[in-house]
Amino acid sequence: MDDTSIDWRTKLSPQAYDVCCLKGTERPFTGEFWNHSAKGVYHCVCCNTPLFVSDTKFDAGCGWPSFFEPLRPGVLRGGR
Repeated sequence: MDDTSIDWRTKLSPQAYDVCCLKGTERPFTGEFWNHSAKGVYHCVCCNTPLFVSDTKFDAGCGWPSFFEPLRPGVLRGGR
């Protein structure tokens, strides 16, 4: 299905919609995953694409989850 036909406002929480569709951000040190330490894989909230492995997560001191490497090259738009 073409992403342009999806009504993301009905599929995502208001905060997720703001971050994913309107280029917003969560307040630092408040998001669900900024201080999350469980092992696993982080997926895109929109398309469920695997993005990062927890082993690449680090504390950048900025209050948002930070990763030093995507799961696969090219998986991020505008990323490495």
